[in-house]
Amino acid sequence: MTSLTSLTIAEARDQLAKKEFTALELTEAHLQAMEKAKGLNAFITPTADIARARAKESDARLQSGKAGALEGIPLGIKDLFCTEGVQTTAASHILEGFKPPYESTVSQKLRDAGSVMLGKLNLDEFAMGSSNMSSYFGPVKNPWKAKGRSDDLVPGGSSGGSAAAVSGYLAMGATGTDTGGSIRQPASFCGIVGVKPTYGRCSRWGIVAFASSLDQAGPMTRSVRDAAIMLKAMCGHDPMDSTSSPRTVPDFEAVLGQGVKGLRIGIPKEYRPDGLNSEVAALWDKGIQWLKDAGATTVDISLPHTKYALPTYYIVAPAEASSNLARYDGVRFGQRVDGKSLDDMYAKTRAAGFGTEVKRRILIGTYVLSAGYYDAYYLKAQKVRALISKDFADAFEKVDAIVTPTAPTAAFGMNDKQDDPVAMYLNDVFTVPASLAGIPGASVPGGLTSEGLPLGLQVLTNRWDEETMFRVCQTLEEAAAFPSLKAPS
Repeated sequence: MTSLTSLTIAEARDQLAKKEFTALELTEAHLQAMEKAKGLNAFITPTADIARARAKESDARLQSGKAGALEGIPLGIKDLFCTEGVQTTAASHILEGFKPPYESTVSQKLRDAGSVMLGKLNLDEFAMGSSNMSSYFGPVKNPWKAKGRSDDLVPGGSSGGSAAAVSGYLAMGATGTDTGGSIRQPASFCGIVGVKPTYGRCSRWGIVAFASSLDQAGPMTRSVRDAAIMLKAMCGHDPMDSTSSPRTVPDFEAVLGQGVKGLRIGIPKEYRPDGLNSEVAALWDKGIQWLKDAGATTVDISLPHTKYALPTYYIVAPAEASSNLARYDGVRFGQRVDGKSLDDMYAKTRAAGFGTEVKRRILIGTYVLSAGYYDAYYLKAQKVRALISKDFADAFEKVDAIVTPTAPTAAFGMNDKQDDPVAMYLNDVFTVPASLAGIPGASVPGGLTSEGLPLGLQVLTNRWDEETMFRVCQTLEEAAAFPSLKAPS
């Protein structure tokens, strides 16, 4: 019998409907897989008892014919989403022990659709990082290994626990958040599908904030169809979030199978810089050819302000982070270190509670917002951000989608780049522009390096056009026939 953990969400959904197994059996299989793979450190807080209780509730609904869209499907929840009564840490010491009295809108929607929460997944502290090395609860290991080597690789970040859990068959899908590439880059590193929808498509209410004008929730799965199913359940207007869109949510799964015949695919010259990794470039060329073979036409385009995207992001995001993280002061929730005065308590609590990368970004953000520097840095960055958005708007008048590499390299070693923040930030060079523009983007596994490590292709479309994005992603997925990790028997 095929291992239950190797099924896709779509396969499990159909087999649960046919009563070939129960939601509880499916959940137990994943809980056992989590126990066996503890060494990956993908979960901060497993929730086995909650999972079993919800699986039993799902079985009752399946029996009564009242199944939701994700009924009985075991998912992991990134530990940035507040979960009622369950520890939510954002992978930071300062929030260790915090149990929210409320549920994030996205995790509530997934629960309302019948999904089963397996636990809270590890991440870079406060979602700040590209390697999942900055978590207070220890780094996450990528389930993939380079050929002939035993050293551990990073899963990417910040949604590294989500990517590792899905890639390693510990969860059928997982929530991620993407501020500058934190769904797409780890999806590329771990050989799975990761989708960042249009900013405003998913509610941010109940998600621990990093950079409020950039943060967006999305699904991480092992197939494009699964991502479409999961995203539909996650979306929808939320009056609790002023940036949440009132637009009707399309049936993303319904557009699958339509192909790309007649679509115009943009190929931006700025994404092929001097020194681009040859294997990344080769895969990109292959992806372009796959789309041509499927009936699409390619159009060379220019996104001239791309070169300014990374410095713009690393001004805007830390500025917003310094403001958002001011609430962690030891007074209302989380850790507190007593001091001789109120100011001393603030300083000691934040010094003990935040890790190195978070402190670095708070300092950068506070500096660029300070008197005398606001106009020179933050205001200028916002103007450049508007130009980057205009580049994409102009491009989408000529093309239906844009295809690029997802990341400049495959997964790297856990000890690489740790002493060079700039080298780490460069991991986001291909993903940040779409985040600044608020457009949807997805990473689809396209192939393997000579060392047998995954590489992803990124698909970008115009705002609110996730349907075209899914069509292009599915065409790439079918052509790539990506060799996923072997599922445990």
